[in-house]
Amino acid sequence: MTLTLEERAAGALVGAAVGDALGGPVEGWTPEQIGERHGGRVRGIVGPFHEDWRTARPIAPYHKGDGHVTDDTLMTHALVRVYEKVRDHLDAYAVADHLVPDLISVPRWIPELEAEALPLQRIFLAEKWIVARLHYGHVDPREAGTGNIVNCGAAMYMAPVGLVNAGNPAGAYAEALDVAGAHQSSYGREAAGVFAAAVAAACRPGATAESVVDTALELAKDGTRAAIEAVCEEAVRHRDFESALAPLRAAVAPFDTVGPDYRNPSLAARRPSRLHAIEELPVALGMLLVARGGYEQAVLGAVNYGRDCDSIATMAGAVAGALGGESVVPAAWSKQVAEASRLDLHAPAAALSAVAREVFERDLRRRRTHESAFAAIAVAR
Repeated sequence: MTLTLEERAAGALVGAAVGDALGGPVEGWTPEQIGERHGGRVRGIVGPFHEDWRTARPIAPYHKGDGHVTDDTLMTHALVRVYEKVRDHLDAYAVADHLVPDLISVPRWIPELEAEALPLQRIFLAEKWIVARLHYGHVDPREAGTGNIVNCGAAMYMAPVGLVNAGNPAGAYAEALDVAGAHQSSYGREAAGVFAAAVAAACRPGATAESVVDTALELAKDGTRAAIEAVCEEAVRHRDFESALAPLRAAVAPFDTVGPDYRNPSLAARRPSRLHAIEELPVALGMLLVARGGYEQAVLGAVNYGRDCDSIATMAGAVAGALGGESVVPAAWSKQVAEASRLDLHAPAAALSAVAREVFERDLRRRRTHESAFAAIAVAR
């Protein structure tokens, strides 16, 4: 049976949050370090990498692990709240008018801090950038992303754009590029567009991991396209994530500016370029292919890959969840993440589904108005 919009939205957003929570405690480490710490591969929710997480560098003071989501999910849910307010397609101005005030004005429960705080106090510097540029600098929202480090900061929370444009990858791509312009430039902005498109493509009836990747390649530009192509060409050679971990890293390495030591980036790291790409999206799509679209294996592959694995697992989880619906996300995982993070993982999906239906009806009316106007002026004389 064809999955409903609501089932796919729940799969994508719950799946993304669970992936985020699974990846958080091992973020920044190598597959070898992860295996040594946990006595083998991570197969579910684990505790912090360091027992003394309150003081251990470079983690302190965040409680990563035990089912806590990170800033990927906090930003995703914040973008859903913007859609709830606007109830239409978003642009860079929506980031300035709604997302920034949400981040700096309303205290919320922050799982990693185990306290209520402004989201601004948790988000990374690349996300604080949009507050500095838009709230304090009064920069044109469409240009505010220029000058920020180029990373996955904008891409990691673009799943809602794909869901509002469910079944319309080109529309999701264009909208995400506009929204992300307030946050990122270059291949960081491009990845945001392609990730949103991948989620939208995963919502199509009969979609597969292969069809999602094909759509991503149709839309992606420059180094982002080349990186996805290289990683996915390697991914189809593997049927389990264990054998794919090193080969996928080798495939994406020529396009990644961070370098082999994730915690000690090269001097050229995260600078604008038409030749490079963020690492996270190509690897997420590669793990999706390795898993043949399956949620658990795609997410566990992303988690055990290490490096920025919470964002990789967020993206892999969103796409795999959209493909299979919420039922593919292990209920034990989602229950533990919701309880540990003190978050309702289902409410954002339900709210966004309602908005998506409203936006679709508006789009139909706009399209009919356009058709009528064009028909009136296109009559041959």
